[in-house]
Amino acid sequence: MIKEKNIAVCIILSIVTFGIYGLIWFCKINSDVRNYSNNPKISGGKAILFTIITFGIYYIYWNYKIGKVMYEAKQKNGIESTDYSVIYLILTIIGLGIVNYCLIQNELNKIATI
Repeated sequence: MIKEKNIAVCIILSIVTFGIYGLIWFCKINSDVRNYSNNPKISGGKAILFTIITFGIYYIYWNYKIGKVMYEAKQKNGIESTDYSVIYLILTIIGLGIVNYCLIQNELNKIATI
């Protein structure tokens, strides 16, 4: 079950905790997407580990991939959607990864209210 989260609070907590809550939020996003898409391969811990091992390259890939997974899951569940994977990729490349968290969380919040 996806629990709706306040995006502003998540951003503020990420700033106040110097990014520590950002990692927690990242894991929660992965967990919610895994539950919604029924894709057991999605894991926040693995994503953080692979990001560290690849010096951030995996994080760029993750943002693109999570957009694709969300799009496919919404299509499979009969919800009209748009594929934001390229937008997530571009935002990550220009250094606005936190915006992706907000956009993904917004999509998850919409799903939670359905």
